[in-house]
Amino acid sequence: MNRTDALAMVRESISRVIPDADVAALGPDDAFRDVLEMDSLDFLSFVEVLSERSGIRIEDEDTPRLATLAGCADFLVAHTL
Repeated sequence: MNRTDALAMVRESISRVIPDADVAALGPDDAFRDVLEMDSLDFLSFVEVLSERSGIRIEDEDTPRLATLAGCADFLVAHTL
């Protein structure tokens, strides 16, 4: 998976959890919880959707890396090489 595909997958996964989220307005280092007002349950749902869509098992210790677009893209690319 390349970075462009990873970013698209992250945006689509967010949209599945928060359909009215303005994912286009997210900067690479913007924290999802702050910008999208994502609560803990939304974030966990996002991680589950991302894991299902990517086919990558996401462990609890991985979740801090998934707080931003850049972090998610880096994680996905690194785990698909």
